[in-house]
Amino acid sequence: MIERQIDIATPDGATTTFICHPERGGPHPPILFYMDAPAIREELRDMARRLGTAGYYVALPNLYYRAGVMELGPLTEPGMRERMMGLMNALTIAMVMSDTRALIDFIDADPAARAGPMGAVGYCMSGQFAVNAAAKFPDRIAAAASMYGTFLVTDRADSPHLVAQKAKAEIYFGCAEIDRWAPLEMVEELAQSLRGCDDRTEVEIYPKVEHGFAFPQRAAYDKASAERHWERLLALYRRRLG
Repeated sequence: MIERQIDIATPDGATTTFICHPERGGPHPPILFYMDAPAIREELRDMARRLGTAGYYVALPNLYYRAGVMELGPLTEPGMRERMMGLMNALTIAMVMSDTRALIDFIDADPAARAGPMGAVGYCMSGQFAVNAAAKFPDRIAAAASMYGTFLVTDRADSPHLVAQKAKAEIYFGCAEIDRWAPLEMVEELAQSLRGCDDRTEVEIYPKVEHGFAFPQRAAYDKASAERHWERLLALYRRRLG
């Protein structure tokens, strides 16, 4: 694997981005990996590496760069969870789509990345970003996944349940059965809204697991469900990206 951490210029500054891809056999199909609320950490870099070892060029950007934050400490530290929530709530879909445009421009200029269709994946707060990227950049994002995404149904025009209907990409929603951030009532409303898009959208509920089940360092980690999520992700990208 080849790994780099570089600053990518955006209209609002520069996002420090972890990039990894196989050393040989390139150029490789690109995937945008949007971080979850607890910020960049080795756990996410390891997940990016797993995608990389499957043959992909993976870009994991820091979405908190506007606040001057790269990594957070343990959420068990006093005040850390409140700080995380403040950072998360300060982000907007419009901000992240601006970052996405800059990331796509960078990837297009990198000879290690294959030209053509790209993938996207977002966890927790970033599921909505992956889905919106598919709608915002329909000629580039061919496959997007939201894993235990939050804010799946809102009253905004950029709500995932609305933009997924308009996107051309294949979109996968992996949802935890036990999730206070995306309760089953919300997941059912999402699924109902996508009934006419069954040929390119899927909503799957992972039974008996909680929000965060795919993160190996979380108490909610469930190995069987985490491995299924990897199978589903890689199958999606093989179909759409090669």
